[in-house]
Amino acid sequence: MKKTVIAAALGECVHVAGITNFLRLAESAGWQTVFLGPAVSIEKVLEAALQEDAELIGVSYRLTPETGERLLAQFAEEATDLQERGMRFVFGGTPPVAERAKNIGFFERVFDGDESPEEVLVFLKGESNLESKTDVYPQTTVARIQWKSPYPLLRHHFGLPTMEATVEGIEKIADTKALDVISLGIDQDAQENFFHPERQDPRRKGAGGVPVRSADDYRALYTASRKGNFPLLRTYSGTDDFLPLAEMYMETINIAWSAIPLFWFNQMDGRGPWDLEGSIREHQKVMSFYGQRNIPVELNEPHHWGMRDASDVVFVVSAFLSAYNAKQFGVRDYIAQLMFNSPPGLSDTMDLAKMLAVLELIMPLCGPDFRIWKQTRTGLLSYPLDQEAARGHLATSIYLQMALRPDIIHIVGHTEADHAATADDVITASKVARRAIENSLHGAPDMTADPKIKARVDELVQEAGKTLQAIHNISDKKVLDPFIDPVILTKVVALGILDAPQLRNNPYARGKVVTRIINGSCETVNNNGEPISESHRLMDLN
Repeated sequence: MKKTVIAAALGECVHVAGITNFLRLAESAGWQTVFLGPAVSIEKVLEAALQEDAELIGVSYRLTPETGERLLAQFAEEATDLQERGMRFVFGGTPPVAERAKNIGFFERVFDGDESPEEVLVFLKGESNLESKTDVYPQTTVARIQWKSPYPLLRHHFGLPTMEATVEGIEKIADTKALDVISLGIDQDAQENFFHPERQDPRRKGAGGVPVRSADDYRALYTASRKGNFPLLRTYSGTDDFLPLAEMYMETINIAWSAIPLFWFNQMDGRGPWDLEGSIREHQKVMSFYGQRNIPVELNEPHHWGMRDASDVVFVVSAFLSAYNAKQFGVRDYIAQLMFNSPPGLSDTMDLAKMLAVLELIMPLCGPDFRIWKQTRTGLLSYPLDQEAARGHLATSIYLQMALRPDIIHIVGHTEADHAATADDVITASKVARRAIENSLHGAPDMTADPKIKARVDELVQEAGKTLQAIHNISDKKVLDPFIDPVILTKVVALGILDAPQLRNNPYARGKVVTRIINGSCETVNNNGEPISESHRLMDLN
C-alpha cells in the first residue's frame, strides 16, 4: 500500500507552484499525494492529516518572514501531538522564511527552493540524511540511473591543461552537485602514450585535456570528486595499450563506463597507431574485458560518421553494428550514444526520426543478458560562437532529446565553439540543461507521434536493412558472423559500404560518397545533387 503525503500553502499564502512540484516528485517516488490547495488554515491541514492517515505533511509559506515565523510556530505547537504519533513534517518556502522555519526546530526537512530535483527525490525515497551519508549517491552507473529516475543522469566533459586546474575544477563541480558523471578529458599524449614516456612530446602536454602522466594523477582526480554528490568518473578507452589502460581506470577512478569506438581512434582518423583491422580487434577485446566485469560500455561510434557528413542511413547502420558488437562480445549494459545535430543542419524533425530509427533497430537486441541505456547529446559541431545563442541551442537541443526519455544526457557545453569548458562553464551548462529537462518532464508534447517522423523512421529502417544485407553479401560462407568479423568490417569501409565525404583520399576508406542536407535530412546524392536510394548507392560500388 502506498504511503500518503498531503501538502498545502499555509495561512494566507496562495503560492502553490512549489507544492505541486513537490507532490509531482513524490508521485514519481511512489507516494500517494493529496493537494489541499492555497491559503489553508492550520486546523484544516491537521484534520486532513488525520483523515488521510498521512505519513508526511508538507506546508509552504512564501510571504513575509516575520508573519511566517509566527504562523509556523503556531503550526508546530498544534501539530506536536501528530508528530509524537509518528507523522512527519516538512516545510518549503523562500530562503528567508525557510531560515526562520529551521530555527523553530520542528520540521524534519526544510526546502528553500535551491535544491535539485534529485535532492528532493533522495528525501522522498527515504534517504533523508543526505549531508552525512556518503553512500546515498550510488557509485555504479546502472544503480545511479535507477536511483535518479525519472531524471536522467547528467554528464559533461571536463579536463583543463594542468592537473592543478583540473583537480580544483572537479572539486568545485562536485561541491555544487552539478553533474552525476564527470567525463575526464585526457590530453592526446596520455590517450596514446601513457605507458610510453619515451614517445611523449613535452610540446604537446595538455593538448586536448588534462596531462595525466601517472596512476597517482588519476587517483588525485578521483579524490577531488569525493564530495558534494560524489559524481562518477569515466574517460575514453585510449588509442593504444587498451587493456592496461582499462585495468588502471578500474583501479584508480572506479570507471563508471568505458567509451570505445569500432572503426575509429586509429590510423584512419590519425588518432592512434593501429591500422583499421587491428584496432577493430583491440576494441572488441576491450568490450569483452569490461563485459566480463559487468562494467557498462558505450560505443561512441555513429556520431563519428555523422561528424564526417555521412548519410543518415550510414549513421543508423553504424549504430546497429555498435550495439550488435557490444552484445556479441559480452557487454551486459550497453550505453547507446545518440548525438543529435550531427552533421549540423539537420532539422529537429529528421534528427529525431534518425534517433528513433536507431532505437528501432537496436532495441530488439535487448534480453536478460543485454540491457540498453539511452544517452543523448548535442552535436559537437553545431554550436554557434555567440555564447547567448549557444545557450539557447543547448536548451532547445536537450528539450528535443527528452522526447527519447534518455537515461543519461551528455551535456555538451555552450562554450564548445569557443573554448574548453571551465568548472564555472560546466555548472552554468548544467543549470541550463536541468531547466530544459524539468520543463519536459512537467509535460512535453509527444514529438515522436509526428506522422513525418514516423514515415522517416520507416524509410531509414528499410534503407539500413539494405546496407546490412550488403555487408552479408561480401562475406563468404567461412565467416560465421560478418557483423563482428574484423576482416569483413575493414572491407566494409574499404569498399565504401560505410562511407563519408570527409574520408576522401583516406588510405583505408573509399571516400567517394557525396551527401547533402535535403529537407532537413542528410542524404546521399548523385552528380546532379539529387538524392538517391541506398540500393542505387550500393549498386554504384560494384
